[in-house]
Amino acid sequence: MAMTFDENAPVLEIAGLNLSYWTRAGEIPAVIDFSLTVHKGESIGLVGESGCGKSTVAMAIMQYMGNNGTIKSGSIKFKGVELTDLSPDELRKLRGSHISMIYQEPFAALNPSLTLGTQLKEVPMTHDGISDAGAHDRALQVLADVRLPDPHRVMAAYPHQISGGQQQRVVIAMALLSNPSLLLLDEPTTALDVTVEAGITKLITDISDKYGTSQIYISHNLGLILGVCDRVFVMYSGEVVEEGTINSLFTWPKHPYTHGLFGCIPLPTADKNAAPLKPIAGQLPLPHERPQGCNFGPRCDFFQDGRCDAKDVSMESVPGPTTGNHLVRCVRWREIDHALDDAHGEATEPMEIGDDVLTIENMQKYYEVHDRSIRSLLSGRSVMYVRANERISFDARRGETVAIVGESGCGKSTFAKVLMGLETATDGEIHHDGNEISRIPVRERSPRQIGSLQMVFQNPFDTLNPSHTVGTQIGRVIRKFGVETDKARIRQRVLELLDIVKLPRDFYARRPRQLSGGQKQRIGIARAFAGNPSMVIADEPVSALDVSVAAAVTELLMEIQREHKTTLLFISHDLSVVRYLSDRIVVMYLGQIMERGATEAIFAPPYHPYTEALLCAVPIADPEVTKREIVLEGNLPSALNPPHGCPFSTRCPRKVGKICDEERPPMQLASETHAIACHIPLEELKRVEPVIVVPGREERLHASRRTPEIPVP
Repeated sequence: MAMTFDENAPVLEIAGLNLSYWTRAGEIPAVIDFSLTVHKGESIGLVGESGCGKSTVAMAIMQYMGNNGTIKSGSIKFKGVELTDLSPDELRKLRGSHISMIYQEPFAALNPSLTLGTQLKEVPMTHDGISDAGAHDRALQVLADVRLPDPHRVMAAYPHQISGGQQQRVVIAMALLSNPSLLLLDEPTTALDVTVEAGITKLITDISDKYGTSQIYISHNLGLILGVCDRVFVMYSGEVVEEGTINSLFTWPKHPYTHGLFGCIPLPTADKNAAPLKPIAGQLPLPHERPQGCNFGPRCDFFQDGRCDAKDVSMESVPGPTTGNHLVRCVRWREIDHALDDAHGEATEPMEIGDDVLTIENMQKYYEVHDRSIRSLLSGRSVMYVRANERISFDARRGETVAIVGESGCGKSTFAKVLMGLETATDGEIHHDGNEISRIPVRERSPRQIGSLQMVFQNPFDTLNPSHTVGTQIGRVIRKFGVETDKARIRQRVLELLDIVKLPRDFYARRPRQLSGGQKQRIGIARAFAGNPSMVIADEPVSALDVSVAAAVTELLMEIQREHKTTLLFISHDLSVVRYLSDRIVVMYLGQIMERGATEAIFAPPYHPYTEALLCAVPIADPEVTKREIVLEGNLPSALNPPHGCPFSTRCPRKVGKICDEERPPMQLASETHAIACHIPLEELKRVEPVIVVPGREERLHASRRTPEIPVP
């Protein structure tokens, strides 16, 4: 029997949902008493730390709970139809046609053995029963809607033949092919550059407005949620602790956990010395070890014995004419004055900057590519060069944090490989601690040279040996680089490092599989500092972590840096973190430096047009901060055939003319320490309006007190 939908009913209606998984240890209650209503065209955000149940809710909506997952109680209705009552055949017809999902990792959602056209055509042919030719035309149209250049080429390509951002656009196109009424987005932009993220979120919003699609965004990026959602639900340990409209919840958050999340975000008002981030203490409880009463109690600064743990806490309405159905799960929310609570950690003195530790002069890194085709052999151009790094020049001093920012493919990681000795430079010089190391591969460097340059990697899961204990892996570094040779001293040094990264000493005997992502990253930091390095290269060390864990890791890095006076080279595309952490910034594009200078200079006019676009793409989780919008069109040019003039000329919204295509731009000095490589005159660049405008202290204080009247019982 065909499903009959009630078009007047809410698109999605979840009431009293309880979800559990069954393991050998018994029942694991994953989500408790979850309720949610989504109307046509509405965007809902689900936020919270990993393990809080966000993705489990999405899987329950799709009825993808697996063999050991079950819906214990509650209701999930889609346009009036109870999803838990549908047969497998009915669910297959519903998925993809009426409800679609966009996953976090686009490559995992695409079949590597089939062309993208084959995979795209399968959706309308299966759900709508149209012909191959009709499905082909529709796929081309949707690829054009998601602004992919040359849809015909994309249709003929395999997933590995397009970039990550293009793969994500294909996945979005696939989800939209049958014009679904509900779109579930599980961290759809986490692994993408800020410029690609800005383009994709705007794209999803535009297409949803065009087709009236409802959306549920799952993310830990509160800046993204602020920009795309109408309402937001904050989840903690399987239950919603606060919900409300974007304006209400971001302006007047009531739950201590919501405030804790905001305290972990490097907003423009944060300062690593005067107003550092304030990580949430403790960890998320395991589902079968939840405390009595408030689940957040053990981590809450406002916890009261005998009250917060007396009984289960229910949701309460926050009254007021402007709050818009704001609910909170806290027994003390009326009494807590968050305006008086410190939203940041304890202030510290700025670090004293020393002499140069690293000096790079005109460093180049080219890769040879051999073309064996007849055309190339006849033309005499059988060897081409990938210009990964082109004339890189800057320095870094002791105790200083220098950030290298730019999109994927700009040459950041290639530069790090040359610095570490995993690659050697083609030309130019790199002086570290007085030694020229640009052409010394890592296998020819002395233990002292290797130990003095260490790295913290992006993915903590892939950088630890699963077969060895934590103590063994850190101890090997201490022994290898000659810090200690005696076994007892090595063990003691490992225990001291565990103390420094704030992990229990019994982690010495644990293996990586027994640790969380944040704990693994702390082990990676301990291992990097084990050899007493003069410089540590941190390659996207917090991009894969929750905001609370990222804040803790960020503060840990700076604390160890202060103690050891280490130089930190921070590689990232997240300009929010970069603004907070760095003393100086180097902006790279297609292997070249576009702008470099002190952090405060980079974030204020004059800007290089590329820096301006990067700043416009940064999501900021503060409704009081205003920001201009510039969405870059097109993709990064090929490093095999870069533009002859300015590398940014093919995408620049402020392009002057032919000079941009034909001549390399000069490096103009805006100050002694601020340089911009651009053909646009410096005086004209200085007249550009600021991208990010932060209200003054008095305005912000007034806004924090502009809270609705709340009756006290």
